[in-house]
Amino acid sequence: MPPKKGKSKEPAEPVAPPTGTFFFSNGDKYEGEYLIGEGGALQRQGKGRHTSSDGLQYEGDFDKDAMSGTGRLFFPSGAAYEGQFHENQMHGRGCYRFPDGSCYEGDFIENRLEGNGKFTDTNGQEWVGSFLFRSAPGLRFNLRMEA
Repeated sequence: MPPKKGKSKEPAEPVAPPTGTFFFSNGDKYEGEYLIGEGGALQRQGKGRHTSSDGLQYEGDFDKDAMSGTGRLFFPSGAAYEGQFHENQMHGRGCYRFPDGSCYEGDFIENRLEGNGKFTDTNGQEWVGSFLFRSAPGLRFNLRMEA
């Protein structure tokens, strides 16, 4: 029996997720891509910006209604974080800029400075080494001599 001839199917083009602006009863606002989950609940999914009523603002990737992927988080204090997120936490590589202008660039685990990193103080001096939340054993001053 000869094989049946049929129409060849071309791959379907990916459908862009819906985008919109949503205002929540607590004063928060979300602008970006979303899905409608079970029970008709909004689920932030993809690229978006969430601003809380107290001034916290996140711009970046969402997965299953959580900050996950790459993004930027701005705090009302003037501090800011740019880097990787996992399930609403700073997790992976990133840079946290303190309100005074000093900066930590390195590894984060569950919102903590954990692993190899570099701290630059307000005078531009750099300290490198391993960070363990609030301690930094073996931290070294990175001396730069200019001619």
